[in-house]
This record gives sequence, C-alpha cells and structure tokens, in this order.
Amino acid sequence: MSRVGIAQERRRSPVAYDDADMRADASRNLSRVLRTGALLLAEDPTTSIATIAAQSGVDRRTVYRRFDTREALLTAVFQAKLDSAQRVLDEARLVEAPVPVALHRYVEGIIPVSREWPLDTRRMMQTDPVANARRKEQSQRLDGFVQRAGDEGFLRADLPAGWARSMLDSLVDSAAHNFAGIEAPQAADLVVDTLLNGIGLR
Repeated sequence: MSRVGIAQERRRSPVAYDDADMRADASRNLSRVLRTGALLLAEDPTTSIATIAAQSGVDRRTVYRRFDTREALLTAVFQAKLDSAQRVLDEARLVEAPVPVALHRYVEGIIPVSREWPLDTRRMMQTDPVANARRKEQSQRLDGFVQRAGDEGFLRADLPAGWARSMLDSLVDSAAHNFAGIEAPQAADLVVDTLLNGIGLR
C-alpha cells in the first residue's frame, strides 16, 4: 500500500471507531439520565432538568439538547418504564402459561422494573395521554390474567370485584420498595404464595 493509501486508511479507521464509541457513550448517558430522572422525579415531581443532569453526571447542555423541557424528559422516563413493563408482560405469557407459573414470571420480572423506575405512573401519566393509554392497555392485560386465575379456581370466587388485582399490586409494590433487600426471585415466591395461599397457619 502506498504512503498516500496508508494515510487515508489511518484517517478512515479512527472515525469509524469514534462514531461507534460516541453512539455507545450517548446511549449510556441517556440511560443514566432516564434512570436518575426516574428516582428523583419519584421523590419530587418538580425536579428540574439541571438537577437531574447534575445527579446523573451528564453535562447539562447534553441533556438540554436531548430534552428541551422537563415534560419531554418525563415522557421519555414514562416510555422507558412502559417498555420494561411490556417486556415483562410478554415474557410472563399470561394467557398461555399455567396460572402459578405466569404469575411468578410476572412478579419476578415486574419487581425490578418497579425498583428501577419508581414513579407513580397512575398519577403522573394523567398529563401524558399517549403514555397513559399504554399504561391502561397493560393494566387491562393484567386484569384479564387475574380474571383467568379466578375462573380457573386459583382465587376465591366470593371476593369483591377488583380485590385480587388490588392485592397483587399492593404486594408487588411492598416487595419492591419495603423489602428492597430481598432479591426478586425470593420476593416473587413470597408474593405468589401470599396471594394464592394467604399468610394464616394451615
């Protein structure tokens, strides 16, 4: 290869590497911003972009280039949480798998999601129609699964409407946040056993 060709190759190779490296950095920065935003906004919904940027360790100008308003950042956080919840619902196979298996898969998967994205989506998504529509669709899928569990005899038939679903949500929330030191598989064991068998002496 001529000297000119070698020089051209040297100029091309670092650019390709740098581009890939920059994309990876941008992805990591976005992930840090969204996760930090979720934690801070869960504590204080009025948290500013500047505060989120500072806490995430990402330059404020970089964050403002991606999210020009706090609402835009909040929307991205909502979508990230909904994406994670969607994967959990799909992988649990709520329609196809046996009820106890599907229930355990769901709980084991959703506890880490709740810990990673601790926003109260039911309250905060009211201002985001697109995210709220996705949340409702996911909630309806879970309602259908709880109904199936009742129809197949895994839940008592004399419970008030919505009781079992409310208990499931409360148990998941408690396992995720009040018992954060318990790993998700063990927490799922407790939630499933409590929901299906109760806590009284047998």
